[in-house]
Amino acid sequence: MVVDIQHLTKMFRRDTVEILVLDDINLRVAAGEFVALMGPSGSGKSTLLNIIAGIDKPTQADMTVLDTPITHLSEDQLAVWRNRHIGFIFQTFNLIPVLTAFENIELPLLLTRLSKKERAHQVLTALKLVGLSDRAAHYPRQLSGGQEQRVAIARAIVTDPDLILADEPTGDLDAQSAHDILTILATLNTSLQKTIIMVTHDPHAAERASRIEHLEKGTLR
Repeated sequence: MVVDIQHLTKMFRRDTVEILVLDDINLRVAAGEFVALMGPSGSGKSTLLNIIAGIDKPTQADMTVLDTPITHLSEDQLAVWRNRHIGFIFQTFNLIPVLTAFENIELPLLLTRLSKKERAHQVLTALKLVGLSDRAAHYPRQLSGGQEQRVAIARAIVTDPDLILADEPTGDLDAQSAHDILTILATLNTSLQKTIIMVTHDPHAAERASRIEHLEKGTLR
């Protein structure tokens, strides 16, 4: 099981008030699944995704991700684990404007022991997978929003991660660009057998997934 979460609870403290964000979540995701997490804004979707990525910690949970009890890892251990196993795609691209597409994609590989030649090979492979081989030397400002998101996907998959987490990956895109991004994700899932969990509020995006989970008021329904 790639993700195995039992009885996960997440509380935030605001001043003296405790706010329950996720309430007794149970979620299992098998290798090769493409799961869409749907729900209205504020339902806890992104928080759950961040917990699965080890970016945030649950208040309480019995959970493993890729057979690793990540709640027991230190921040340094989590950073190494994430870079090795997780590909994260953000809604807002998070590209560095002074770096080219190639350099943005290469960033996660700088934390590995790969040679410069090996890094270049993986970056060019990722660019080809997202259909941007001819944009390697372009800066983010020279790309459309859809192309920027494709660069972000290439950056997420360049380390060949075991689990891809996508947080509203089409939220800032026009209809055609969104369609292209979803097609890439579907190809990663079907052709490369990548396990994907995608947060979305768009039913058309969710239709690309093999399974849909609904999160409402912090509870899976």
